[in-house]
Amino acid sequence: MANLNYRAAHVFWILILLLLAPAFAQQNAKVRVIAFGAHPDDCDIRAGGLAAKYATLGYKVKFVSVTNGDAGHQSQGGGALAARRRAEAREAGRRIGIEYDVLDNHDGELLPTIAVREQVIRKIREWNADIVLAPRPNDYHPDHRYTGILVQDAAYMVTVPNVVSEVPALRKNPVFLNFYDNFTRPQPFRPDIVVSIDDVYDKKIDMLDAHVSQVYEWLPWHDGQLEQVPKEPTARRKWLAAQRPEKVLPEWRESLSKRYGGDATRIQHAEAFEITEYGRQPSEEEIRILFPFFPAKQ
Repeated sequence: MANLNYRAAHVFWILILLLLAPAFAQQNAKVRVIAFGAHPDDCDIRAGGLAAKYATLGYKVKFVSVTNGDAGHQSQGGGALAARRRAEAREAGRRIGIEYDVLDNHDGELLPTIAVREQVIRKIREWNADIVLAPRPNDYHPDHRYTGILVQDAAYMVTVPNVVSEVPALRKNPVFLNFYDNFTRPQPFRPDIVVSIDDVYDKKIDMLDAHVSQVYEWLPWHDGQLEQVPKEPTARRKWLAAQRPEKVLPEWRESLSKRYGGDATRIQHAEAFEITEYGRQPSEEEIRILFPFFPAKQ
């Protein structure tokens, strides 16, 4: 009888473990994140802190530049500039422990064609992404706008087997998020998810510091501030941090309070994201799994 009771208990616990296994697997699974920017520094600017937080936890992150950046400089261009920016992107990724791909589409000439959409679909599928980030399709730069459209157009198609059929379709649609921007038409950005990056702010600056051709040359020149950029590396990095304060905007405070509670008032640096209407619509429970940085609910 004792032996029978032991076997029954053994079977009982096996059944319990089988029932709970999917929940445990979801809770402990490593989230896979892919972000698309138009140029080789765009993802770093909008989501470098988020990427560093995932990488610190051992999660897999890939940044993808949809163009090669071969027009973004005041005195260089073409293949030489593209090679330089590809090397900068890879160094930026190395500094925080993520992968960085640069597609070979010309800077300033991006269009939302079927061919480029298929490039985006391949990248999302190959990465088996849980989260996909991209700009909103309203922006001052046509490359930014069309990157947003390309990812938006790929959002459903990543689940369609007969599209880009050489790469298996995803069986579960990712959650698609947009980077923060300050454009108000046709509608302003909605800060659905705001993540503190105080703990990785220096890593974000390290990442941006790798994009020498942009943060110390092209962007300051374009803004008429090139003469203000220090020559000495330490001073130059300090100057860069001052240009990129990543301050918490007043309209982000409600979202921060929702997830960080009383700690929200102490957050100094953050990145914000909007959940798009495309792809999977996550519950609050899933958001906390996908973004494991938030403290437990009080």
